[in-house]
Amino acid sequence: MDLPTNPYVEQQSTWPSSGRHILAHFDDESIVVYQAYRPDIGEFAINHGYFGGDFKYSRMSWIKPNFLWMMYRSSWGTSEGQEKVLGVRLTRKFFDSLLEQAVPSSYSRELYLDRAAWQAAVRRSDVRLQWDPDHTPTGDKCERRAIQLGLRSELLERYGNDACLEIIDMSTFVCQQREYLEMGRKQDLLLPIARVYIPKSEAAIRNVRLDAF
Repeated sequence: MDLPTNPYVEQQSTWPSSGRHILAHFDDESIVVYQAYRPDIGEFAINHGYFGGDFKYSRMSWIKPNFLWMMYRSSWGTSEGQEKVLGVRLTRKFFDSLLEQAVPSSYSRELYLDRAAWQAAVRRSDVRLQWDPDHTPTGDKCERRAIQLGLRSELLERYGNDACLEIIDMSTFVCQQREYLEMGRKQDLLLPIARVYIPKSEAAIRNVRLDAF
């Protein structure tokens, strides 16, 4: 696992405590999102650099830029079918385009005139948006919200076949950090360096309703 890391106790003090924010590992050109799959799907992706084999392009697939949110959802890589944790590096341009196209997975009166308008937007877009409570390493809820994006159809095929700059096997790293938690050694817990991500696209910022930080 070649992503740079820092202790959790150092990083968490720099993060916003509430609001809608994208916490992610990124540089000037790329951003890393996380997924977890059963071993055969994960191994295929690691060995080939794209998603294939038994990966189902007929289903929606959810990507998460927030590492701790992925750890919560996969129970630190122990949930059935989520044992292989992957980091997928994308261009920021591609990721921001996903944010621009994202439609909330549930109806909101604040965003749409009526349910029919929302349903029409859902049909037009291949990207779903969810803001969920972020979680601490031990699974406690935070006031801060974490984003996840669901991809389907042609856009999922682009993601799985062409958009991946790098697929990183994070399973051994996740296992090591899980052991620290199980031993009560939170002071030793390392996470990929995560900062508040601000899209270069103003349309993306507005569409997902990011809070200022």
